Order: sequence, then C-alpha cells, then structure tokens
Amino acid sequence: MDIRALRYYVEVVDQKSFTKAAARLHLTQPTVSKMVQVLEQSFGVPLLAREGKRFTVTDAGEIVYQRAKEMMGLHDRMKLEVSDLQKVERGVLRMGLSPSTHSILAPVFGAYHSAFPKIELKLFEIGSNATLGYLRDGVLELGTLLDFSGATDLWSEFDSLPLFESPLCLLAPKNSPWHGRTAVDLKELSESEFILYGDSFALNDLVTNACTEAGFTPKVSGRSGQWDFMASLVNLGVGVTLLPKVFCDTLHADSFTVAEIQSPSLTWKISLAWRRQGQLSFAAKAWLELARTLLVSPSASQ
Repeated sequence: MDIRALRYYVEVVDQKSFTKAAARLHLTQPTVSKMVQVLEQSFGVPLLAREGKRFTVTDAGEIVYQRAKEMMGLHDRMKLEVSDLQKVERGVLRMGLSPSTHSILAPVFGAYHSAFPKIELKLFEIGSNATLGYLRDGVLELGTLLDFSGATDLWSEFDSLPLFESPLCLLAPKNSPWHGRTAVDLKELSESEFILYGDSFALNDLVTNACTEAGFTPKVSGRSGQWDFMASLVNLGVGVTLLPKVFCDTLHADSFTVAEIQSPSLTWKISLAWRRQGQLSFAAKAWLELARTLLVSPSASQ
C-alpha cells in the first residue's frame, strides 16, 4: 500500500472534491482519481459512492479515512525522528571504553555532550578483549582496542582511528633495585612479583607474551584494570607493574622508580575501532568526527 495513495484519498475526503484535492496536491485530477481507484482495488471494496460529480464516503471508506490519518501522522513522526537522527539531535551512542583512557577521552565526551545534548552515552568500561567481542556481536558501535603486533589480524575486519601511543615503563617502589635507572631490560624483572591486568585487557596479553619471549613467566601478586589503584599497590610494596609513560609522568616522581622497558621495547598504542562492514549510526559518526578534530596522538617520546 502506497502512503501517497492514502494521503491523496484523505485529501479528497477532506476537500469533498477530486478537483480541489488535485489543486491542493499540485497534481492533475486524473492522477488523483487513479490513485484512489488503486486504493479501492487493494481493499476490494468501494471507498467512495459516486453520484455524478459528487460522492459520499462508504462505511469502509470511513474506516480507511480514519486509519489513513493515523498512519499519515505516524509516517510524519517517523520522518521527523529520522531527520533528528540525521542532525544528531537524539539517539544513543554505545561505546566500549578502556578505564585507562578516561582522563584522555573525557574532553571529547564533554565537547560531544555540549554539541549534542540529546544523545545518550552508554559507555561500557571494559578491557580491549571484552570490547572486541561486543564489537563483533554488534552490541557496541565504537570501542577502544589495544593495537600491538599480536593483534594484526584485527585490522582486516575493523577500521580504526589511532588515539594514543606511549612506551611502557616499569613502575616500582622508590627503593627498588632499579632506582635511578632510565631504562630496564624486561628479563631483569624475572624474579619480581607483578601487578598485572585482568584477562579482559589486551594489555595483559602484551605484557605476559613479552615476558614469555624474555624467558620467564611473571609471578602475579595482584590484578587490576585501574591504573591509579595499580600505582597505589606498587607504592605499598605489593609488586611492580608496567604502565604507559604518559600515565607514569603524572605520578609523584619522588615516590616511585620509573624506567622505560627496553629489550624488547613495549608500546601502549590505543586505537578507536569499528566494524568495517557495519553501518555506523549518525551519533557514532558525529563522535568520530569530533574525535578526529580534538585528538592528536601523542608521540612515543612523551
């Protein structure tokens, strides 16, 4: 059933005339008459009882008239809602967000809310491994993923926007054996107790894989996905950890030992990802454009 036929029919009934309806619709009278006939054929009953140039609305015609007005109203509301989405005036943005990116991405979310206050932000604060599963299932539109050598297959199914890059550093108590060093070989940590990340964090895979390549399995004294908490545990002597230099630089230098990991050098590189074959919502596209404008990926030397 063509919504145009319903609209033409309602106009004919409202105007009580095919001629007047055609003039209001900026159409020819034969066009309007034909569309009403098509509508009657689709129902299999006459909607108008014609008497010369005049007509009356049949009982079936009255039902169609009332329901057609309801459908036209619904159609107009749908068009308005879709238009609002296209203008990013409403909607929902579902995004996976690593807790480690809170402070860096917060300004983007602030600017996004100011620009599009009717968009609801549904943020899943999870690690890269969990985010990856949700992106593949279509639960999330956008998500932060760790980009490292073991994840090269990811980029065959995802498009991405590089966000941040920083070398990983040893974070140890101030009185550690490495105090005063600027760089440490990973194998030097073979006897240390590590505060690692949860299994949902790809950074955990990066660190444990690197330790294996260096010839040892890390001894685990604790796990967390919150960098502030991990730093507190280090300060209390629970163990050592590997954290991005960009975060270590925010800590009180006189409270910790901070040394860049070398041999192998390890990099925390975060990208914003979305499914290559997926269709992003208007809300997601708007966030991407804002992120491209506001974010500049820091260099590994920072």
